[in-house]
Amino acid sequence: MNTISKIITWKRNILASLAVLLILTVLNFYGVYTNKFYFLKPDNYIFPILATVHFLYLYVVWFKISEDELPDPKMRNIEYVLYAIMFVYVFKIYDSIMVLNSIKEYGEHVIPVTFKPVATVILVLYSILPILTIYTFWLRKRYVGIYNFENYNDNLNIWQ
Repeated sequence: MNTISKIITWKRNILASLAVLLILTVLNFYGVYTNKFYFLKPDNYIFPILATVHFLYLYVVWFKISEDELPDPKMRNIEYVLYAIMFVYVFKIYDSIMVLNSIKEYGEHVIPVTFKPVATVILVLYSILPILTIYTFWLRKRYVGIYNFENYNDNLNIWQ
């Protein structure tokens, strides 16, 4: 894991996660079957709302690593919420596979030429997102520290 952490540093991981989240947020409004964007469907806003928690966690990890701070309960709570959001990411991978495989069912219908490339890109990005997220958890544990709040006040020295 040390060779991976030398290639994919914590900054690169966070920037890659930001890029993947931003691209997926935009593509979440895209309809692969119709080649149009749908901004009025309430379902399309679920992923961007959940992604804001991920953005917040990435910001907190960046701040904690760059300022060399200890983990706090708020950071832990955000990470625990992100654990639950990981199930949504796994569902989105499954959903993307189903959409990509549905081309066989709709073969006689008019499907845009952008269907297969865009659906493949969406699937790849959704597959990369949990990997980057788990790697971020590992980086948090390595650079920020573990969540040990039992003797948190004993180790807190405000005069440093």
